[in-house]
Amino acid sequence: MLIHKMRLDDNMAVLDINSGAVHLVDDVIYDLLDYYDGSNDAEAMAALKDKYSEEDLRDALEEMHGLQDEGLLFSPSFDVPPTFAEKPIVKSLCLLVTHDCNLRCGYCFADTGSFGGCRQLMSKETAEKAIEFAIEGSKKRHNLELDMFGGEPLMNWPVVVHITEYVRRREKETGKNIKLTLTTNGTLLNDDNIKFLNDNRVMLVLSLDGKKETHDAMRPFPNKAGSYDAAVRGFKKVIDSREGKNYYLRGTYTHFSTHFCEDVLDMTKVGKEISVEPVVGIDEPWVLTEEDLPVIFDEYDKLARAYLERRREGNPFDFFHFNVALDNGPCVAKRLAGCGAGHEYYCITADGDIYPCHQFVGREQYNMGMTELLHHLRCNNTGI
Repeated sequence: MLIHKMRLDDNMAVLDINSGAVHLVDDVIYDLLDYYDGSNDAEAMAALKDKYSEEDLRDALEEMHGLQDEGLLFSPSFDVPPTFAEKPIVKSLCLLVTHDCNLRCGYCFADTGSFGGCRQLMSKETAEKAIEFAIEGSKKRHNLELDMFGGEPLMNWPVVVHITEYVRRREKETGKNIKLTLTTNGTLLNDDNIKFLNDNRVMLVLSLDGKKETHDAMRPFPNKAGSYDAAVRGFKKVIDSREGKNYYLRGTYTHFSTHFCEDVLDMTKVGKEISVEPVVGIDEPWVLTEEDLPVIFDEYDKLARAYLERRREGNPFDFFHFNVALDNGPCVAKRLAGCGAGHEYYCITADGDIYPCHQFVGREQYNMGMTELLHHLRCNNTGI
């Protein structure tokens, strides 16, 4: 029976882990839950008798008993249903349209786009085979997601166009709903490619790390010049063109930019749909350390205060990791499954190899190989 307490200034909430219920509570209940375990009323009251009146404590306990009776507090544990279906169903596919990039970002997990190998571009033929792999692997599933990724995918614009047009045709032929996403650094966006992406309902993930100094420190061109001005110019153009919809400004904070609240607020000058996440790495100098954690926790609190204040002022922005559905959210099995790498999600490289995730590309021990994967799945009757 597990609960998790959260507090931001005068706002207090309690999450019941097993039921997923979230309760907004007052000081009495918040403090009682340091001692109350679902059954020890007398012990919990004794611990707080000098802080609260007996009447307040009894009222609080009575309220918690009611939530327990409804299965919304200290709810019992249960057998976890199977995390994945026995037969794999492809839900999402990442297409590495390029193994190349026109930037040289310091923290790039893809080794500045090359993924530790030679710089290359995906062919139209490989793209078609990858799309058919996803369509066939999705079986009877109606919704399917395809992400054009890199490197910088706009460096291979003819194949981006081909993928988009091929997907939209196959979408009609198969009756599926295929969501297309493209992740870009923005420096190559122009009127023509923006119009094409808009006309074909391509969701955009726009890489921006915050204010100019933060962004340029880690995201320069090969000549070391910062990319902020070029990126923001493209981002503002495309966000305005689609009336502030169907995009995310996606940033990364590192050991050098742990005070990321200021960066997020600066990003709202460019767009209102924002996601900022911690850097991926092992032992590089920009990787977050345990000593960074107090600062990071404090920054999330600062950001939450600013988020609430902006909403009260009528000037809201969305922060992806604050948008948690309190009803109709993912089931327990899905929450435990996480990203589904290697079962529901795959990555296809420019030369057609399959990896369980784009983060693994270049690590040969994770190379599943397209031919080998199809053979394995069919021979095990899990076929795609």
